[in-house]
Amino acid sequence: MVSGPNLNETSIVSGGYGGTAEGIIPTGAIKGSALPQPHAGPAAGGEEIVRGIAVEKFDIVKKWGINTYKCTKQLISERFGRGSRTVDLELETQIELLRETKRKYECVLQLARALTNHFYSLVQTQHALGDAFADLSQKSPELQEEFGYNAETQKLLCKNGETLLGAVNFFVSSINTLVNKTMEDTLMTVKQYET
Repeated sequence: MVSGPNLNETSIVSGGYGGTAEGIIPTGAIKGSALPQPHAGPAAGGEEIVRGIAVEKFDIVKKWGINTYKCTKQLISERFGRGSRTVDLELETQIELLRETKRKYECVLQLARALTNHFYSLVQTQHALGDAFADLSQKSPELQEEFGYNAETQKLLCKNGETLLGAVNFFVSSINTLVNKTMEDTLMTVKQYET
């Protein structure tokens, strides 16, 4: 019984250890080979399957080891300043896009906060105006109906304004979370990735 690999279990590698996976040609994939098969019995077939699985697992571990070695070597050369930093252009574009988006959302957040402050002042003014019209309707019997109508209108505007103010506050809170928590955490992760 032959203990070494036969032709069905070997691979031809082009380019040596630094070559790409494109250069690997599994010889087991070649059909109709004119070479005689050493053991054609049923026991030999099971042995070949086990041996083929072992060779496949070994190839996976070998590729992983080579890839890990290359990455570690690149990382060490980057850390000691001997090599240039590996840059993923697509990732760099996405990071810059995220930074630009964050700046735009910060502007939206600033404007939304200003809107909230101004709208809060408007609601307070409407409330005070409604109280003033209600007071005038009590003191002026000849214009009581008109002042009463204006007082009710201002109070209704104030009530709806408070509802709208609640929605705007929720919007500001959500944008604040997005800008100052989510995007900031992502950019901190990017900064840690870059160092």
